[in-house]
Amino acid sequence: MLLVKKSIWGLTLSRSPFAVKYFFDFLDTQAENMKITDPDVLHIWKTNSLPLRFWINILKNPQFVFDMEKTPHLDGCLSVIAQAFMDSFSLSEMQLGKYAPTNKLLYAKDIPKFKQEVKMYYKQIRDQSPVTPAEFKDFLHEESKKHENEFNEAAALKELYKFIERYFTEVSSFLFHL
Repeated sequence: MLLVKKSIWGLTLSRSPFAVKYFFDFLDTQAENMKITDPDVLHIWKTNSLPLRFWINILKNPQFVFDMEKTPHLDGCLSVIAQAFMDSFSLSEMQLGKYAPTNKLLYAKDIPKFKQEVKMYYKQIRDQSPVTPAEFKDFLHEESKKHENEFNEAAALKELYKFIERYFTEVSSFLFHL
């Protein structure tokens, strides 16, 4: 869990990635425009957009990113880590008793510390200087240039062909009715 949290909510050289800073500033601006002053709302927006939608998906489904098979045992382990991660971003306090699930009890003593680290992570991002639209455009352009020869058009077309071949009747029927 320590490696996961340091990799995900650690800041490289005390700076968040441009995309995260730009998006979080966008959310802050939207809250300001809508006159939303409750900090919990912003916390929930940011949590739902990055950690829960993006990181939890990768934690629970590493086969999306890595060429690997997810065994049932690995799935169980990843579920425990994902739950601890979700609990770290939650605003509600856990009420644990003798019937609490084992996965909740496993990290129960660490979650309050993780929650403080998450709040600090969000604060550090908020306190960074804004990313201008021009800087963000330059960043996206540089990222695009880094990966310009990585897209394999032949492989993509082959995958499309396999899909169309498998669902030819449904696809042709749909196209016929347009």
